[in-house]
Amino acid sequence: MICFGWIPTIFGIALRGGLYRFILHMDGTAAIENNVRLRFTDHIRLGKGVYLDQGTYLHATPRGIDIGDRTIVMHGAILHVYNFRGMPQSGIKIGCDSLVGEYSVIRGQGGVQIGDRVYTSPFTQIIAVNHVFDDPNRPFVDQGITAEGIVIEDDVWLGAGAIITDGVRVGKGAVVAAGAVVTKDVPPHTVVGGVPAKIIKDIDGSISRAKRTIIHTTKEANS
Repeated sequence: MICFGWIPTIFGIALRGGLYRFILHMDGTAAIENNVRLRFTDHIRLGKGVYLDQGTYLHATPRGIDIGDRTIVMHGAILHVYNFRGMPQSGIKIGCDSLVGEYSVIRGQGGVQIGDRVYTSPFTQIIAVNHVFDDPNRPFVDQGITAEGIVIEDDVWLGAGAIITDGVRVGKGAVVAAGAVVTKDVPPHTVVGGVPAKIIKDIDGSISRAKRTIIHTTKEANS
């Protein structure tokens, strides 16, 4: 990485695509831009067509980081598995055709599983760890942590600045509004927003049907 990690342009991407196979697990061709930081590379797997943008940081420890085919990790994103407590569930697994937005943070101490076609907007946070602070007579740093894990199912969209806290499952096809703080499970095909996040509406196609009715009525009126 010292020798080749800084080289820009397509030439640098091509070099890293070949040479990084000696330090990473790569299923096929992956595009790794310059100034990508990688730690514990023997615990990182990249699927076919994965793209790591400039300034991304992947820190993997046992059970590490697994990124599926054609997934994109955008500029400044951090995927971090800092498993100094030896927790067996630690790790980050991302499915295929997903996107991690600019400056997003994924912390995988409790284990993070992200499905296929999941898009996170810029500055989202998926934090699978939390501090215990129940005892007012002890510093919180001495009270331990919880690390239950986070699951985000297929076809989910997380808006800009959304925060997913430890222990949460986001159901298939759900949308999390920008700036929402999700502290409870999100049912499939719902839109949630707010602090803490609550259900705003169900995604049942009713709005789309209403729009089609308006368009059809307008066309009839103009004909």
